[in-house]
Amino acid sequence: MAENIDVVVIGGGYAGVMAANRLTQRDDVTVTLINPRPTFVHRVRLHQLVGGSDDAVVDYREVLGEGVRLVVDTVSRIDAAGRSLALASGGTVGYDYLIYAVGSGSADPRVPGAAEFAYPIAGLEEAQRLRPVVEAASATAAVTVVGAGPTGIETAAELAEAGRAVTLVCGGVLGPYLHPRGRRSVAKRLAALGVTVLQGSGAKVTAVTRDAVRLGDGRELPSAVTIWTAGFGVPDLAARSGLSTDALGRLRTDETLTSVDDVRIVAAGDSAAPSDLPLRMSCQAAMPLGARAADTVLSRIDGERPAPLNQAFAGQCISLGRRSGIFQFAHRYDVAVWFHIAGRPGAKLKEKVCQGIVKHLADEAHKPGSYSLHRVSGGAKRQQLLQAEQRQEAPAPAPAEQAA
Repeated sequence: MAENIDVVVIGGGYAGVMAANRLTQRDDVTVTLINPRPTFVHRVRLHQLVGGSDDAVVDYREVLGEGVRLVVDTVSRIDAAGRSLALASGGTVGYDYLIYAVGSGSADPRVPGAAEFAYPIAGLEEAQRLRPVVEAASATAAVTVVGAGPTGIETAAELAEAGRAVTLVCGGVLGPYLHPRGRRSVAKRLAALGVTVLQGSGAKVTAVTRDAVRLGDGRELPSAVTIWTAGFGVPDLAARSGLSTDALGRLRTDETLTSVDDVRIVAAGDSAAPSDLPLRMSCQAAMPLGARAADTVLSRIDGERPAPLNQAFAGQCISLGRRSGIFQFAHRYDVAVWFHIAGRPGAKLKEKVCQGIVKHLADEAHKPGSYSLHRVSGGAKRQQLLQAEQRQEAPAPAPAEQAA
């Protein structure tokens, strides 16, 4: 009897759980998921944890297939040549195939005082540390949120709706992804909640102290609680393990999500950089990438050529407190269009998306292979970008010889 094939997934977030569940459709594949905590983090709800309306965690029994072995530990190094993983606990785990889905977290702010005095919320433990700080602050204490992407906007709105005095420092434009119409809608809602929005080149944070935030134009804002949401980074596991990464540290892969260094290693989610054209860090990208990564591994097991990445986006949804939100629609290649759904319908749609994420993972756990990649297909624009990149990288033709 042939031995089982061991596939290990590093990271139990949206991409990792989807990949692990999908792999269980084969009886001859043993799936191990390694994650540093015993519960699934519903990351798109972390701002609600800070605001006190949700704990942002889900029991793995709700989203992880029974055939997946969960190991609560941290991978400290990947030995690609030996096909093994060194664990922080001191043990090792071998693999035949590896799916690298370590996700993303808070980026190094590189602003004086930010690491000491500002609170990031990209991870569960960070949000959990911030929650009691917010609760302990007086009702009139100045709260400053730095960063005007979805996390910053959602956090500012959540706290303002709870009666907090919030200033949102954009460091540029509010909601850079949004279409101007969508941006105006978000700005209107934030104004109604009493959020002070600071935009423009002068609204870049240059320093953070215990009780203030300094801006590039010389202003100093009183801030009892400073929340940092500007930018994401990825774990350095791949780089520490000698694997090829992009400038941010994401694992470099081809269009099948296979590592450029090793066909036995496949990446998914925020930590993947396919063809050096990584997708936007988001749950919207992570789950399809997780499914695609699993399909790549299964194809290689069968001796078949894996299908290339073929993904499109629907847009971006942002909650604006519990009673309002916006769904910003986009072209399939992830550029916002004029149409959006705002207000109460936007809030309901956002909540439906958040609930749907857990449902998709649970459905894949109960029926592996059921998650459809057809609904997110459509990568014509990506192919154009890849072709343009290849033309730029192609060597210049040799000069023609002169006629005799």
